[in-house]
Amino acid sequence: MTRIALLGAGRIGQVHARAVSSVPTAKLVAVADPVSKNAKVVQEQYDCDIRTIDQILLSDDVDGVVICTPTDTHADLIEKFAKAGKAIFCEKPVDLDISRVQACLTVVQDENATLMVGFNRRYDPDFQALKASIDAGQIGEVEMVTIISRDPAAPPDDYIKRSGGIFRDMMIHDFDVARWMLGEEVNSVWAVASVLTDPKFSKYNDFDSANSILTTTSGKQCTITNSRRASFGYDQRIEVHGSLGCVSAENHHLSRITVANAQGYTKPPLLDFFMNRYIAAYAAEIEHFVNCVSNGSQPRTGGHDGLMSLALAEAALESVRTGSAVNPKDLLSNAN
Repeated sequence: MTRIALLGAGRIGQVHARAVSSVPTAKLVAVADPVSKNAKVVQEQYDCDIRTIDQILLSDDVDGVVICTPTDTHADLIEKFAKAGKAIFCEKPVDLDISRVQACLTVVQDENATLMVGFNRRYDPDFQALKASIDAGQIGEVEMVTIISRDPAAPPDDYIKRSGGIFRDMMIHDFDVARWMLGEEVNSVWAVASVLTDPKFSKYNDFDSANSILTTTSGKQCTITNSRRASFGYDQRIEVHGSLGCVSAENHHLSRITVANAQGYTKPPLLDFFMNRYIAAYAAEIEHFVNCVSNGSQPRTGGHDGLMSLALAEAALESVRTGSAVNPKDLLSNAN
């Protein structure tokens, strides 16, 4: 049995608590959160202890931690638990600064620690099936990828002001999926962004609508569309075009039926947000983390993936500022 402690019991922390409870070989033994009511919810629902982070750091009955605290605490916590010999699962991003991520990953490497970064979409059954069809050669060589990701509504103000912005917070998931689907690193990012859905984003120097075009050395392309507002629900789609065909993953609806009558063809509404759409993905990624802890293997989404996706996010932001395409490798070199 792999014994897990949860750091942070807010919205995403509670999603991961549920995921840990769904894995037969894992047990949630402790939760830490400065907001006592959040910690109490997890304690009562999953029958675990409430401890401080420092207590968990010294706990002999904890094999790994799941970090769901605010972004500006991630790198410090990763380093502390790596030095304590604990396996680490951390929600993205590792940090909002490339040089800080690089320094953190050096500590992880020096300590030979297990670090998994929470890019849950790689563990979604539909997206995994899509990638499997590509790897099996069903569409030939990948040429173009299209990713659409739209939230139903804007997050709360407190979240926006600490999120790091649409590229580092929202599109960073799509950057990771793009690297995965393309099978190559990106050497050019061109992006545009606007405030179209809610003027409050301007107050935080952020955007609510953005598009990025990524290009690899061989010329493969990926177009990513993000919006913080979709009146029709949580919009999550991928299409990959190849030399022999095309494969796509469509949206999830409340049920998989279509009604046909004199008014036309209609389907039930889309699922309303990520907590519902990605239930299976969250469970699968935690199960993968638990397996890595138990058998000593390295996770499929590690620190390098976190670093590269952040570099793409920074390149997109720089492209918006300058109006020009940006090579993320230059940002990585300059941060060293």
